[in-house]
Amino acid sequence: MAEKRNPINETDDEARALARRLIDEARTGALAVLHPDTGAPFVSRVAVGTDADGAPVTLISALAVHTRALRSDTRAALLLGDPGLKGDPLTHPRITLSVTAQFLDPADPDREALRARWLETHPKSQLYVDFPDFAFVRLQVWGAALNGGFGKAYELTPAELMP
Repeated sequence: MAEKRNPINETDDEARALARRLIDEARTGALAVLHPDTGAPFVSRVAVGTDADGAPVTLISALAVHTRALRSDTRAALLLGDPGLKGDPLTHPRITLSVTAQFLDPADPDREALRARWLETHPKSQLYVDFPDFAFVRLQVWGAALNGGFGKAYELTPAELMP
């Protein structure tokens, strides 16, 4: 009997560069959390950016279910990567980040720099970025699964995702 091939490829520079590009270019993502009332999986589209260290961040409202979920259980997953306009959506690259949410305190000295960086890439959020119910959340990555297209699956460590 033939030995089964591991579908996960050895991570190389091309995979690391693709993963980094997907993170750096993302403006939205699908955030998966556990619903705070039911414990069932719950997915929501959120705006995404990065902090100065390249870590993914989001700006979310306390009114959202995913915010209550993250305050209850900080574990989450974030799917980044948009299907192209043509072809099979499953052939386009995407990355799933396993993360732990870290809410940024409004008085944190890093908030102003993060706010300025956020507004460079999300200018329309100027309307609500300072509302008291909105908070920046750093998404501390502890694992990643990259699908670069057919036959291009990789598992990456946080160190391999560093800019």
